[in-house]
Amino acid sequence: MSLLGDLQTQVKRLCDDLRERSEQAPFADALKTEYAAAAKPPKPAAARTALSFVAWREDRIVQAAVAWVLSTVFVRFCEDNELVELPWIAGPGDRLELAVERAEERARAHPEQTDRDWLEVAFHALSSSPVAAGLFDRAHNPLWTITPSHEGAKDLLAFWRRRTADGTLLHDFTGWDTRFLGDLYQELSEHAKDTYALLQTPEFVERFILDLTLEPAIEEFGLAGLRVIDPTCGSGHFLLGVFHRLLDGWRDTAPTVNDWELIRRALDSVHGVDKNPFAAAIARFRLMIAAMRAGGVKRLDTQVVFPLHVAVGDSLLHGQGASGAQDDLFTQPHHYVTEDVEEYIKSVNILGRGSYHVVIGNPPYITVKDKAENHNYRAAYATCAGTYALSVPFAERFFKLAQHAGGDRKGAGFVGQITANSFMKREFGKKLITDFFGQKVELTHVIDTSGAFIPGHGTPTVILVGRNQMPKESLPVHAVLGVRGEPAQPADPAKGLVWQAIIHQYDKPGSESEWVSVADLDRSRLRHHPWSLSGGGASEVVEQIEQSSAEILKQRGEVGTGAVTRENEVFIIGAGTLSRGRIPQELRRPLLDAMPLR
Repeated sequence: MSLLGDLQTQVKRLCDDLRERSEQAPFADALKTEYAAAAKPPKPAAARTALSFVAWREDRIVQAAVAWVLSTVFVRFCEDNELVELPWIAGPGDRLELAVERAEERARAHPEQTDRDWLEVAFHALSSSPVAAGLFDRAHNPLWTITPSHEGAKDLLAFWRRRTADGTLLHDFTGWDTRFLGDLYQELSEHAKDTYALLQTPEFVERFILDLTLEPAIEEFGLAGLRVIDPTCGSGHFLLGVFHRLLDGWRDTAPTVNDWELIRRALDSVHGVDKNPFAAAIARFRLMIAAMRAGGVKRLDTQVVFPLHVAVGDSLLHGQGASGAQDDLFTQPHHYVTEDVEEYIKSVNILGRGSYHVVIGNPPYITVKDKAENHNYRAAYATCAGTYALSVPFAERFFKLAQHAGGDRKGAGFVGQITANSFMKREFGKKLITDFFGQKVELTHVIDTSGAFIPGHGTPTVILVGRNQMPKESLPVHAVLGVRGEPAQPADPAKGLVWQAIIHQYDKPGSESEWVSVADLDRSRLRHHPWSLSGGGASEVVEQIEQSSAEILKQRGEVGTGAVTRENEVFIIGAGTLSRGRIPQELRRPLLDAMPLR
């Protein structure tokens, strides 16, 4: 079985173990206390959750289970790559036997301790390193919110020591590539994937967005003091891309400066935040390994210190100015035990409104299921309307994190994001388009990526790039309009026909291919809802039809969603069934289901 499949099984087994442990002291009382503070905090803070205690606790159980599995992955990675002198869990060659011998020696010296204590010894040893400081933080890491039973820890330890038929370790992490952690982030827990909409950004998309945002920002603002943030950083793909580009830039411009100083400068510019604790843990670990590799550091106990500005928190609620016009509502937002964002707010003004030169990311696209969260976001973001997707408030938040231009239109931060395109057509996106994009910020690029094959992105997407300044009417918006979708799934998504057309044509207004067409659109065209990003002349045809019509449907009344039933088979019934059931006419309502034009 693959590493991912094996670890998914381990997470499930640990969840069962931790669920039982969560009903025992001291965990039961601590969880109930935190839930009470989150559900009914003292004013003026707003409640963070409206879920039942059992549903809320399940999320904590999953977070703890994933934390234990990931923490052992971090240890195993360091053991296999000899970033530590002596192994605790396993290792290739004779390091497995050495790890077992060391554990047995510890057990003889401390017979009252178990395998769980031995794993905690390993975590403590790594966290005491100046390089890895913070990976196993006792104040915030969900690792410590619920610890497994001795039997649960023994099972986890035994898993990592499994061998193949030829006697080698079943899972070997030799090599410094941390890309596999992105796959673990996305797929390790089905519950977490659904709750947090976990979805990593492919590298080819990340590179394209950084080309349109980071590169011009460096040219305009320079490297010194540059601030870049991904407010929905996930497993850290954007953060790693930014770090490597900034380090290369520093090495080119300051070749005589000590390399570790340049690494620190590059890292100091990189900020990330994620609501999901294990996403932040993965991003931190990957940045740590990237910095070690860049500096030629072979061991964790090397006496070097570098900044890792990756926080756990809700980017929509935490940070200066997060609550928009109603700052009094969130003057004291409740912080979960697992959230350490306040420490980064104090140290580096993370999530500071108007403080970033570049804001990039791939925000979640889901609707908000927790009623308390839904209320908080609606109160904080004027663009939230109807059954909105999270792509709406995040679009607003991304721009507000960027520096705002002065009266001379200088100093505006660059913003780039790949997000769901549902706001373009559905009613909940109207305020975002007309009130925000149309009046308050300047979009520079609108790129239809719905026809491209982007792994994991089953939802049609669009790339939005812009600057946090008032839009200038005379400046057009560079638009890549979709003509035809990918005919088949490409072997290499980066070389898909649609994606290749996008990257070769996006800066060539007037160009047209079988897949996309590119145009400089009049800004007024994107000030009205809905948007149409259909190329190949489709928008022009629609415009001609409307101009030639005596009347269009929306002039007859409101067009849009009348109700979201969620359970169509219960509420939508054919006329024949209604007649046989003798349902009076006055209790029936007709439904016209219009398919979207493409």
